[in-house]
This record gives sequence, C-alpha cells and structure tokens, in this order.
Amino acid sequence: MSANKQKKPPVVILGGSSNALSIARSLGKQGVDVYLSVLNKNCASYTRYAKKVFPIVDKKEAGEFWAELMLGKQGSFLHGSVVFPCNDDGIEFVAKYRDQLKNNYILDDSIPELQLTLLNKRKTLELTESIGLPIPKYVAVESAADMDKIDADIQFPVIVKPQHSHLFQKAFSGTKLFFVNNPDELKMRLKQVLDFDLKVIVNEFIPGPDTLLGSYYTYIDSNDNILFHFTKKVVRRFPKNNGQACYHVTEWIPDIAEIGLKFFKGINFRGLGNVEFKRDLRDGKLKIIESNARFTAAQELLAGCGMDISIVIYNHLAGLPVPQLNSYKEGLTLWFPHQDYLAYKELKKLNEITFGKWARSIARRHVMPHFKLSDPLPTIIPFLSSLKNKVF
Repeated sequence: MSANKQKKPPVVILGGSSNALSIARSLGKQGVDVYLSVLNKNCASYTRYAKKVFPIVDKKEAGEFWAELMLGKQGSFLHGSVVFPCNDDGIEFVAKYRDQLKNNYILDDSIPELQLTLLNKRKTLELTESIGLPIPKYVAVESAADMDKIDADIQFPVIVKPQHSHLFQKAFSGTKLFFVNNPDELKMRLKQVLDFDLKVIVNEFIPGPDTLLGSYYTYIDSNDNILFHFTKKVVRRFPKNNGQACYHVTEWIPDIAEIGLKFFKGINFRGLGNVEFKRDLRDGKLKIIESNARFTAAQELLAGCGMDISIVIYNHLAGLPVPQLNSYKEGLTLWFPHQDYLAYKELKKLNEITFGKWARSIARRHVMPHFKLSDPLPTIIPFLSSLKNKVF
C-alpha cells in the first residue's frame, strides 16, 4: 500500500466546490495525496481526504494567491503534483502561468490559447459558428454604442450573459447572468455591466423547459486519442430557465455526443471538455449554449454512474494504467435537495407541477453532491454554519 502510494504523484485542486470535493474523495481513496485550494469555508475544504487545505480568503485575488503558493519557494513541496483547475479562475491561472508551471508540475494536454478563448462566451459562439454548428442568436455589448445594435423588435425574454463568467460573478456577488423580460430592464442591466467595464452578450432565450438541456463530456489527449464519452441531461434548474441545474440524470444521447465531439474536433481541442446544448423545438436543432474546459458541478454524478473521469485523467497524466470507460449506468440522478425544493415551489406557483408529481420524481435513490456517511463533515459543517447565521 505505502509502496503503491509513493508511485502516485500528489494532486493540487484549484478552486471549485462540489466538483473539487468529488475529485478529492475519488483520488484520496486511491491513495493520492490531495492538496486543495478553495474559498475559505467551502464545503470541499472539510473533506477528510485533503492532506492540506490552502483557503482563499478573497475570490478576486485567487490568481495571485495561487501564483505565490505554487511558484514561490514556499510551495516547493507541491512540486511534482498533477494540477486540476476546477473553476474559471483556475483555468485562467494555469493558462497564464503554464510555461512556469510545467517546469515543476504535471499539467493536462490543454492548449492555453484555446482555454482562454473558451472562457469568453462571445468567442466560444464565434468559434462554434465558424465550424458550422448551430448557436442561439446573440449581440455582443462591449460599450454604450453597442446597445444601438440590438434589434428594436427583439423578442423577450432575453439573457444578458457575461463574456467572462468569473469576472461577472466577482462584480455581482456570484450572479451568473441576468434574465431580462422587457426593454427597460434590458437597458438597466446593460448600464450596470458597462459601469463595471464588463463585456456581455445579449442572447436569445431558446423557448422550452429545462428538460431540453443536455451536455457532452470528453478528454482528447495530445495525440488526438479520446479517453471517454459521456452525456447527461437536466431535469430541473433553479431558478427556472436561468439558474444552476439542481436535478441531473445520466442518459446516453447519441446526437448530443455526435455534435459535441464534432465541436471539439472542429476547434482542435485538447484536454477535458464539456459542451452544453439546448434543443430548439422551433427547428429541431441542438444549439450550443456554452463550453467548459474543466470538471463541472455534476462530477459526483459521473463518479457515481461508473464514469469517474477524475481517475482516468489523473492516471493518464501520471503515467499510470488508464481505466477503460466504455459504458455507464443510465437513469442515475444527481439531486441538490434544497435547490430542487425551491425549484418545486417556483414551478408550483406557475402551475407547472404539483406536490405529488414532484414527490414522485424524487422518490428514488440519488447521488448526493456532498453527503457521504464516510465523509460527513463537508455536509455537516456548512449546515451548522447556516443555522448559526440564521436570524430567528
């Protein structure tokens, strides 16, 4: 066991939350030393599988914190580690400092310029359009003059999306986008983002329920070998149509896999990639919404269904035998209980669901994003903290 452990390089996980926790557990169980650097009091920081946690106090300074931690002399004990960025700040940091990091760390097969391109939602859409794949209609707004480019007959609702999500979230306290219902609200939101010198896109909303959303995951190495394929779909989000998914289900969806792979091959992508779609019932096409070149919040679902991509990628990078993932359990669900209860309440007000229908939909065994009896603190400590902070 100890001899085996010595052959396995440590892993440094940069940023993330549910995904960081899942990876820490998976690799920790394999005897890998796990070093975590996530936001202070993040659920992942309480896992028993972390050898050491380096908490980030201010998200706005994450890149500077990691540069000091990993590139300074005091971080020499981390040398030789595999590096897993788990949020956009992590991707940006690794791409920016790749030439320095690769001297002492094991990095993935990604191409830094492409990683940075995919962080920009406008450039992602432009790239997608250039290879002939369908996208929603959009207008880029980067200055007050760009507001005049918006069609006066634009159909509401529309989505004001940041070109760089991590910068937008820092400016608006974690908010990921604005769902806009009328012209006055659109003007107000665009003025807000321009006041922060942020660049956005005004994106058409593809009508239809969140069940039309699906995504594809893969990893393409430097020799163009594909390590796995995976697809899943969304059951519910909160808030409806513009929030985070709170109920996912595994399902092999051939056309999503086909177009997803076509996207990554078309842009000559390398590394871990996830691309999200919504099926447009108006023309029957799958429209690419966005792409994430990293592990996502649904990582525990992949681990639970037999598609633990964190082990596959780690072994590939560490030069260890790579597990072959040719199939996975379909119909397995990932459930965020609190958020999904809020989704139920919202849908009930809209007369789109009854309590009985919601109860039947959750009356099954789920993969839970945080809770595990073998590692309970990532659930217990944040829960107790939330009770302590409540005002009665």
